Parts: sequence; structure tokens; C-alpha cells
Amino acid sequence: MELYNTLTRKKEALKPVKKGVVGFYSCGPTVYNYAHIGNLRTYVFADTLQRALEYEGYKVKRVMNITDVGHLTSDADSGEDKFEKAAALSQKSPQEIAKFYTQAFLRDIKELNIKKPKIIVPATKTIKEQIAIIKKLVAKGYAYQTSLAVYFEVAKFKNYGQLSGQSLSEKLTAARDDVVEDEEKKNVADFALWFKLAGRHQKHIMHWSSPWGEGFPGWHIECSAISSKYLGQPFDIHTGGVDHIGTHHTNEIAQSEAATGKPLARVWMHGEFLLIDSNKMAKSEGNFITLQTLKDKGFSPLDYRYLCLTAHYRSRLNFFWESLAAARNAYENLARLIVESQAEKRVSKKTAFKSLTNKFQASVIDDLDLPGALAVLWEAVKSQNLSGKDKIKLVKDFDKILGLELLKAVQAKAAIPSAVLSIAKKRQVLREQKKFAEADKLRLELAKKGYEVKDSSGGGFSLLRIK
Repeated sequence: MELYNTLTRKKEALKPVKKGVVGFYSCGPTVYNYAHIGNLRTYVFADTLQRALEYEGYKVKRVMNITDVGHLTSDADSGEDKFEKAAALSQKSPQEIAKFYTQAFLRDIKELNIKKPKIIVPATKTIKEQIAIIKKLVAKGYAYQTSLAVYFEVAKFKNYGQLSGQSLSEKLTAARDDVVEDEEKKNVADFALWFKLAGRHQKHIMHWSSPWGEGFPGWHIECSAISSKYLGQPFDIHTGGVDHIGTHHTNEIAQSEAATGKPLARVWMHGEFLLIDSNKMAKSEGNFITLQTLKDKGFSPLDYRYLCLTAHYRSRLNFFWESLAAARNAYENLARLIVESQAEKRVSKKTAFKSLTNKFQASVIDDLDLPGALAVLWEAVKSQNLSGKDKIKLVKDFDKILGLELLKAVQAKAAIPSAVLSIAKKRQVLREQKKFAEADKLRLELAKKGYEVKDSSGGGFSLLRIK
């Protein structure tokens, strides 16, 4: 299996530390608000990677953090703690906020058919481990104290910036324009490992005892502590969004490798942005769309998963409601073709089944080329060289990676008689032609047959059995 490694900027054959086992760390959510669909695209990517590794016969040990402290409103060290800010606005405790949005996130990934990582660890559960790493960094001379915080001195780590391709001098030059809230820092690019209860954080609600006084950890240190605790160091694969490359993951590498003298992860993989109106979707920009928004407009979470699979994880995906509608139509048409193929009695050509399996696998092992894999699925379903039985076998096999729950979709579609679907589609056409009186007659006809039709704002419809 060849995967693109951000660290080396090339595809590399996967060579796990332990034969047959892949240690896999995913950067998890900061749970002060709902995840938006741009965030969720990154978790669809991580999920398909896990599925692909398992498909190839690897045992996968996947770990994910939950950030519930220390992530400031800047990805660097300026601004308020996101949980403190959310707590002040909602008049709830940071712990209540974290619990609520963690549960919301877990519901979202379940609806998207994303496998829940077996090990999920909130940052606040590993404070002891985080402090232990910081103590090592202080002892080795990589970290220093000010009256406000403990900082990692980036100038002392010679490979700082290797992941982003930005040299230390370029990083320091770029950081000169940043807001400096601690005048005692040696370099503006030095990042916080531990914030003291001082300055703007003197009344921080969440705090713990440490060798440097009461305080709380910076954002980056949690991932180093959690990944090394559960996966060891080095481990095989570290994933996240491309927005993590320049700061969060660069800092993770620096602190972990400085503390241990070992690489953190062998392969670094990053999912590209989901764009809306050609701009990055972000909570800070106020342009984010949640999974619930999609559902309110009549779309299924799996319609969105299908849309994610149409673009390579390293390619930007521009979100339009029209493209989501097209993905829904494609998903429904795929299910319809599978339903129809079940009745096909032709005999498969001997080479057809194996050929399609090989093509699918070739796409998967080529840096997770899921658009290519999806194209092979369509080729299989439309094939004139396969029996219906073999088509179903391939659908079941391919869906182990795609995760579209196609056989469940087929069962749901097959349960609605074709005559009923035909009436519903005719009614939809009449509505589009603004022939509402005629459309209402077909609604009544559907009701007599035991089905209620519900229209969505996205231009589609759903059928609900009422008797």
C-alpha cells in the first residue's frame, strides 16, 4: 500500500513498525461547538483509511484525542481559551460544554457510518502524561519559563518546520506580525507547553498543579502525550486536516522528538479543505454548515459521505447544494441499479469478477484513490459480464471501504414498490412545472397506497409508509 507522506512529500510503501499491525493516530475535535461538515470530511477520510488498511489485512489500532482544554481562539498562543469563552457565553461549565459537544460529535460520525476509534481520550485525562513530557523538555534545555507560561524554544530544534517545508528563519520572520502577549518570550514563534494562572489566564476555570505552579496545558502537548501513551513512539500513521500542518503538527513533532530523540510518526497524512464559496469553511468565519443543516434540507448523512468520496482526500472539495443533490441522485441511482441487478440471471464471465476486484484494490492501495474505487463500483454494477449474484458480492466487498451501507439502501429501496416510486417521481415533475393541483392528486393517490410523501428544500422527496 502506497501512501502520500506530507513529511517527505512523496508516496511511500507502508512499512509498519510491527508487522501486520498499524498504529494510527487521528487528531480529534475541539468540542466547544458542533463539528461542521468540513471537519467531518477529515473524519470520513480517516475512516476510509482505517477501512482500507483493514481490507488489506492489517490489524489497526486507532487512537483519537478529544480537545477539552487549552485550545485558544488562535491556533497559536493568543486569545481566549475556546472553552472559557463558550462557558461565559452559555453560562455553563467547560466540562458541561465539552460533554455536550462530544456526544454531538459522536452522533455525527455514527450517522456518517464512520467507525468509532477504539481509543478516544479527552485531553483532561492525560494531564500527568503531558506534565511528564514538559519536564523532560525543560531538563533537556528545549523549554523555558516566563512569568506567564512554559515555552518550547523552537530555535533549539534543528528540524523545526520540516513538515510544512518552511525553514525556521522563514517561520520566525512570518511570526513577527503575530500578536505577542508575553514579552518575555525569547522568540515570537516559541509555543506554550503550559500556561500559568497569570496574566489574562489568572482566572482560568480549569487548572492543575505542576512543577511550574497552577495552570493548564497548551493545545499541542495533548496529542504528543496521548499518542505516545497508547501507540508508543514512533507509531505508523498520523492524520489530520491540512490546517494542522504549519502549526499544530509541526509543534507536535518538535516537542515529541525533542523529548525522546525518536520520530513521532512515520507517515503524516492530511485531508484537504472543504470550501464554501471558494473559502475555507470555519467556525471562526461564521460560514459553517453542520450535518443537521443537511438533514433539515432533506439530505441523508450518507449523501454527504458519497460526495466526500467523489474527491481525493488531498484535493479541495467545493461545496454547493447542487453538488450535494447530484451526489444524492447518484447514490439513489446506484442503489436502484443494485436492486435491478439482483434479478439478472446471466452467467458471469470468468475473468470479469477478478478483473474488477483487482482494479478496485489497485485504486485503494494507490494513496487511497477513492474516486477511482467508486468508478470501479459503478463499472461493476453496470457490467454485462457479471451475474446479479456476483454484482452483489462485489458491492458488499467494495462497501467495506466505501462505507455507504449500500445493501441497507438497496433493502430500503426494494421495499418500496416501483409503481409507488413512479407516481412519486411524476408528482415531483409536476411540482417542478408548478402544476400543484395535479401534483396534489398524486399525493392523494400515494396516500391511498399507504405512503406519505415529504418534500425537501433541496428539491428531493422521501416516502414514508403510513399503513
